[in-house]
Amino acid sequence: MKRAPASMRGLENLGRVRLSKSFYMRDMLYSEISNIHGVPNVPDRPDVAIERGRAFCETILEPMQDTFGRLAIRSAYRSAAVNRFGNENNLNCARNDNPDEIHVWDYHDDAHAVAGASVVVPWFADQFEKGRDWRDLAWWIHDHLYYSNLWFFPKLAAFNIAWRPVPVPKINSYAAPKGSLLRAGQEPDETVQMRQKRYADFPSFRGIASPVRPR
Repeated sequence: MKRAPASMRGLENLGRVRLSKSFYMRDMLYSEISNIHGVPNVPDRPDVAIERGRAFCETILEPMQDTFGRLAIRSAYRSAAVNRFGNENNLNCARNDNPDEIHVWDYHDDAHAVAGASVVVPWFADQFEKGRDWRDLAWWIHDHLYYSNLWFFPKLAAFNIAWRPVPVPKINSYAAPKGSLLRAGQEPDETVQMRQKRYADFPSFRGIASPVRPR
């Protein structure tokens, strides 16, 4: 198992690790909590964070970016220390051991493996600001991606989205209409045809296959 980087050079090398066609580990390490409060956002188990980050990027982020254009990553990886500090100081972080915590990629054992991020789709955010329903994007994600939980937020139609080895789809929102759109194990209350009508004007789905790269 790789040790956490103990130097600037080590962290720089970690940042160069390519997670997928478009994303590098450095893209996932930005944290306002870390920057303002001086808590290093460095993985305790870099190899685990990289492995799960690759699965997340290749399974979820790449197909979204191929379809909608550039994604904005608001908050992705958080070290256990950063996330704990955020939780203890009411900075919108769940407890590290919360089953719905998706940011601490290297915290859980393999049975509860997870990786996720808070994401904005600028193509959709512009429409959301003009009154478009966040559920249009939620149902597109549900019908096209092997995601786990989704949480939507009122600003920029940002949402938390997670990868898990065995997806557990569920959708909730703090944006109006607030509440639960899809509970774990529940079937959608809108038919496939109703859902497809919501996103009929979306770009065609593009899950572009990339050459397999050596790990």
